[in-house]
Amino acid sequence: MTGSRNHWGHNDRLPDVSYDSTADAAQILWEAAPAAGLASNLEPFPGTPDQPLGQRLRQNPFLMAPMAGVTDAAYRIMARAGGAAGAYTEMVSVAGIHYEGAKTWELVEPADVEPDICVQLFGSKPQQFQEAAAQVLQRLGDRLVLIDINMACPVPKVTRKGEGSALLDSPELAARIVRACREGVEDRVPVTCKIRKARRTGEPEVAPEFAKAMEQAGAAAVAVHGRTASQLYRGQADWGCVDRVADAVGIPVIGSGDVTGPREAARMLRQTGATAVMVARGSYGNPWAFANARRILAGQEPVEPTAAQRLAAFACQVRLLDATHAHLARARSLAGWYVKGMPNASYWRDRAMHCTTVQEYLELADTLLQEDAERVAQSE
Repeated sequence: MTGSRNHWGHNDRLPDVSYDSTADAAQILWEAAPAAGLASNLEPFPGTPDQPLGQRLRQNPFLMAPMAGVTDAAYRIMARAGGAAGAYTEMVSVAGIHYEGAKTWELVEPADVEPDICVQLFGSKPQQFQEAAAQVLQRLGDRLVLIDINMACPVPKVTRKGEGSALLDSPELAARIVRACREGVEDRVPVTCKIRKARRTGEPEVAPEFAKAMEQAGAAAVAVHGRTASQLYRGQADWGCVDRVADAVGIPVIGSGDVTGPREAARMLRQTGATAVMVARGSYGNPWAFANARRILAGQEPVEPTAAQRLAAFACQVRLLDATHAHLARARSLAGWYVKGMPNASYWRDRAMHCTTVQEYLELADTLLQEDAERVAQSE
């Protein structure tokens, strides 16, 4: 890691390594976020609901992207504590809402500490989108920032149903879905959509014309991932596609794809016509990416987290998983992300695979912290 390293003393421990299972998310943030270099109070989405979405995005243009199986409440809270303007749910099935699936609603409901939330819906039936948008607004009220429609997911189990990126082949249906969502929320919150460059590699780019159709249907913004659906997440994202979409429409464009860290986030904003940027994999184990992107955009140097701060963030997020009733198995992925680049990282990743309780994960982080402190002491 680069930058200054303000390590803790040899005898220090992570805060609250003796786990208090009764703490709620707000208490955990208050206790643990400062040691991780994160905010203990979460700021709401910039601006006010009566302002145009583009104006609000320009106040803080860095968003935590929706990621299936990743962006649970704990992940969103960490991103907001790290400076993200807003955070998205995992993609939510409109059919699941239609059939009153309890697990579907678990994806929608924000944790008490979250000031607000962006909800991403997926499906293929306009009537179900209208119902879902109305119900989400009714449940969340003022905490709902926007409804986003997933038209980008490339996963076959989604596209074979005509959902996700399959909608790129059906712009008229996609436009009907946008209008249905607007009707569902009665234009009280913005409706946006996320698209890709095209459905299949080798085919002509469809994103600019598709985005124009979504704008005409009333979309308030469009997010663009610069890969085709058939690329999945392989190869290089075409940031030029983001620029071409921005040239084609008058609504804000949110850039996505290959934003692997804060420098890339700031560079996308500078090099394209995007109004804002979604940070996805670049936020893995890096909630500081959002604040650092803003620093870089302002001409400042990023503040790199120390090993102690990374481990404190990992411990904080594990506690948040438990407090928000998420599956603790997700902590295994978190461990791999947070220890990346540390000495013996593969050994510690393997150790994490055998943890089964919050206390075991916290003890693992504390052991790592002591090893780091000993290395520093030996080098001085």
